[in-house]
Amino acid sequence: MDAKIFFGSKEAVKEEWIEIKAPYTNEVVSRYPKCNGEDAKKALKIAKEAFKESRKSLLSQRVKWLEDVIQKLKSQREDFAKTITNEVGKPIQFSLIEVDRCIETISLSISAAIEEAGETFNSDAMPSGRKTISFYKRVPVGVVVAITPFNFPLNLVAHKIAPALVAGNSVVLKPTPEAPLTAYKFAKLFIESPFAIKDALSVVYGDAEVGSALVTSDIPRVISFTGSVPVGNIITKSAGIKKVSLELGGNAATFIERSADLKNAAAKCAIGSFYNSGQVCISLQRIYVDEKVYDEFAKYLVNETKKLKIGDPYDKDTFLGPLINEDAVKRAKNWVDSAVKEGAKVLLGNKAEGKIFYPTIMGDVTDDMKIVCEEVFAPIVSLVKVKDFDEAIEKINNSPYGLQYSIFTNDLNLTKRAIEEFECGGVVINDIPTLRFDIQPYGGVKLSGIGREGPKFALEEFTEIKSIVIC
Repeated sequence: MDAKIFFGSKEAVKEEWIEIKAPYTNEVVSRYPKCNGEDAKKALKIAKEAFKESRKSLLSQRVKWLEDVIQKLKSQREDFAKTITNEVGKPIQFSLIEVDRCIETISLSISAAIEEAGETFNSDAMPSGRKTISFYKRVPVGVVVAITPFNFPLNLVAHKIAPALVAGNSVVLKPTPEAPLTAYKFAKLFIESPFAIKDALSVVYGDAEVGSALVTSDIPRVISFTGSVPVGNIITKSAGIKKVSLELGGNAATFIERSADLKNAAAKCAIGSFYNSGQVCISLQRIYVDEKVYDEFAKYLVNETKKLKIGDPYDKDTFLGPLINEDAVKRAKNWVDSAVKEGAKVLLGNKAEGKIFYPTIMGDVTDDMKIVCEEVFAPIVSLVKVKDFDEAIEKINNSPYGLQYSIFTNDLNLTKRAIEEFECGGVVINDIPTLRFDIQPYGGVKLSGIGREGPKFALEEFTEIKSIVIC
């Protein structure tokens, strides 16, 4: 099936098409029209005009709009899941979960919009003031540009467009080039809804040229981007005076303290390290282990990882499928080879078949190795031996990233210290840092980003405060 451009509510195509091949079967599963900067500018102009109507629309209409999308998504659950698996190779069990989470994200966006409210303020609080009727309200910002990645090609689109549209904005979406059909089908549900606001959502495809045209334009008031640090850096330098929300890379870490339930910790760490083939911003990449339990934990982790089913993503029991492309496999292999040259040991894995890179556990890893300093975005996890929590927290925080960290411990004092001392956007106790609930405020510090996602918090990004004083 072809993914088409949406210039507002109208579909369009171009002469040149780009094919998408399934990572596992290498069969062509979708294609999309190659867009350029002029297409992006056209979509922005349509969105600017559409905002004149969307800003005046009733919240009740926008709520019915999103509810209609939810119902259609529920009825097409299996089709959307298969499309995700076709385009990005995600195991079907997790593609189904992504569709379910997408439904929840839209539902949460509705709730957040209904609950959103301003407040009164006391204009006579200071001697220079006087009595008035004074309050503020939140209003839609205008045009939102949403740029999304391949690893969650449905739910991360929902995290941007659902709160943006229910707030009364218009949106131009540039989805990942790897999963155009997923985004197209999703956008189509919004655009063809009987409750849709005309031209409030546009969809264009492409990479640098299209992205640059969207980001540098004076039309959008918000750029909401999920992706790599280098691209995020370009966006912040070229966006100009507008709101920028960035969910960037991570280098998630956990500490295994000696009082922890090691078997339970190992089972959870195996999931967190290799879920979605490690192609997750909060994929567990660094495991710091108390030296007194290091060998025992390493053995448990290897055993738990061996239980994971690897292979055909269309098999309902498969846990780990292919990486997104051949370059990702080569990059993963290079990470491991580099670490081995630096003195690390392969405890499990370092094996590739086609685009599948087997779960790989590295031991004897030290701080100066590239494999723990940068984001790997592959099914590779490194074990680092430490003396105690003090050493662990110093090493964990010694990273340019700060998305989510965790600790496994039964020591309440260490729990409290982890909450206070971890330099990151989210802390998880006795579970993996890969844990994310769509309702939570999600985002990082340092190079991991600016702003927060989660519908309630995204609404803050997609609205502005307007104060009113009635004398």
